[in-house]
Amino acid sequence: MRRAVLVLAVVLALPASAQAVVRHHVVGRSEQGRPIKAIERGDPSATKRLLVFGLIHGNEPAGRAVARKLAATAPPPGLDVWVVEDLNPDGFAAGTRQNSHGVDLNRNFPYRWRPVQRRGGVFWSGPGPLSERESRVARALILRVKPTVTVWYHQHLDLVDLSGGDASVERRYARLVGMRTKRLPPYTGTATSWQNHTLAGTTAFVVELAAGALVPRAVAKHVRALLAIAA
Repeated sequence: MRRAVLVLAVVLALPASAQAVVRHHVVGRSEQGRPIKAIERGDPSATKRLLVFGLIHGNEPAGRAVARKLAATAPPPGLDVWVVEDLNPDGFAAGTRQNSHGVDLNRNFPYRWRPVQRRGGVFWSGPGPLSERESRVARALILRVKPTVTVWYHQHLDLVDLSGGDASVERRYARLVGMRTKRLPPYTGTATSWQNHTLAGTTAFVVELAAGALVPRAVAKHVRALLAIAA
């Protein structure tokens, strides 16, 4: 008992920034009712905040391994890390790009949204901006956290997209993980375009992983790169 009290006293004597927390949140539910979970790890009072989405398209799952590893890794002091392993659990369960309504969530955000294809199309943008629960969950979380850096994992192009934020951050990430950079076409209604337009001075970008699963060494490299660019 004395030892437990002593340990508690030592922890309480640490500055707030050193008392890294791990918090589990259910930030919303999918269209089919599956929970969308977020893990927060680090210093909640930090001015530097990293947000990572491991999956938005259900058939592009490789980033989930990076998200899991990041959530299990203690961040450096002065950084608050938020991880959403799976924004589209219905699509992941079905093995589809879209959510259960057949909507491509990365065409459903409000910045420069426009109708893309129709129901049944691979890139259908939905009946209107933020028509989908998952998109609204992401929007609410982003506005709550106000991340300084956000990374969205996709597949299968094997590149880092220069997505409209701070290109030096995007290029540094690419160098750290050994990937090329490229500016992809300006798709409408994307999460990153909405973030970069809405949260001035922050950077949101897409990492397009190669096809297939990442080996553990590659997962660790991506986690180190995430913490480096955020800190």
